[in-house]
Amino acid sequence: MAIPSVGSTAPSFSLPNQDGKMASLSGYAGKWLVVYFYPRDNTPGCSIEGQAFSTFKEEFTTLNCEIVGVSADSVKSHCSFISKKNLTIDLLSDENKVMCKAYGIWQPKKFMGKEFLGIIRSTFLIDPSGNVAFIWSPVKVKGHVKDVLEKVRELV
Repeated sequence: MAIPSVGSTAPSFSLPNQDGKMASLSGYAGKWLVVYFYPRDNTPGCSIEGQAFSTFKEEFTTLNCEIVGVSADSVKSHCSFISKKNLTIDLLSDENKVMCKAYGIWQPKKFMGKEFLGIIRSTFLIDPSGNVAFIWSPVKVKGHVKDVLEKVRELV
């Protein structure tokens, strides 16, 4: 599937978080929502990104904005990642890649001459009505969280 466009209705989802509790798009109705997709738990770039979102979580919260990270890792892997890296955000487990495909970020990638399917690091800002307000794709980790926070401040 293609990446949704700005202004379109965000694809719905229902996935378990690190505690096994189901999280769905409708559960965030009336709030801004940052959904960031990352390739893999406990890798350098993903750790930096998760820690940065955790660091700025309170600032997002004061703007009526929640944050969820999504990867194809298991609930158990998310628990370990959160514990090791002291993350304070929810991580959703999309082991079947349903949400990744719905958001169009499950795509061919190349690494060391090999091509494979994987998550393109991307972030979606969803408005309180459930529409896509802004998209960053692909994402470079350095400075990204501050860019997202500035965009939320601008749009709130």
